[in-house]
Amino acid sequence: MKPAPQIPDDPQPPVHVAIIMDGNGRWAKARKLPRAAGHKKGADAVKKVVRAAGELGVSYLTLYSFSSENWKRPPSEVKDLMGLLRLHLKSEIADLHKNNVRLLVIGDRSGLAADIVDLIEIAETKTGGNTGLTLVLALNYGGRGDIAATAQRLAAEAAAGRLNAEDITEDLFSDHMDTAGMPEPDLLIRTGGDQRISNFLLWEMAYTEFLFVEKFWPEFGADDLEKAVMDFKGRERRFGAVGS
Repeated sequence: MKPAPQIPDDPQPPVHVAIIMDGNGRWAKARKLPRAAGHKKGADAVKKVVRAAGELGVSYLTLYSFSSENWKRPPSEVKDLMGLLRLHLKSEIADLHKNNVRLLVIGDRSGLAADIVDLIEIAETKTGGNTGLTLVLALNYGGRGDIAATAQRLAAEAAAGRLNAEDITEDLFSDHMDTAGMPEPDLLIRTGGDQRISNFLLWEMAYTEFLFVEKFWPEFGADDLEKAVMDFKGRERRFGAVGS
């Protein structure tokens, strides 16, 4: 098991911020607009927060963009969301690359349309050498599904004789997950007022600090992210140890 990180005397910004971007539909409903308008406005908020994250010294920003449960939404809304995803994968990658942002996508790509998978692979390849902020999009992602898929992969390795069951540790398990190689989230932000994590990064958030914000995602901006980072800096993270 990895040793608990040391708590620095000088609070640093979170290395990894994860965000559940909730409230697009309710933002639109409050303004008597279609839900699609809320999702479009939410995409604008993403641009602002990505830019702010880099300026605040955040190294990883993971956005819960489309969960494995979101397929249960009305087909018209799913179509709108996928269309918006296509649009931004085409239009925003050049800007991300210009700003030294690396893009990664986690989740089950087999459930996505082939052209979207192609766009993801192109974007990941184009930005793969960038050294600034790493932007992670969770698409067709579910925490339980990732844990189950990881268990299946390790079970197959053991059944084939390439792995002994007693060799399976927390670190080995982590190394076989979608998030392998990424630091665990330091801070989770959920907008929209609800206080749950909705099957997001369940394994990875054992010691993540949570912050629930009343604002709907389209209203969330750079100032709000800065406030969240300042809130995080004021917390004492003990990782199971005794506080100072």
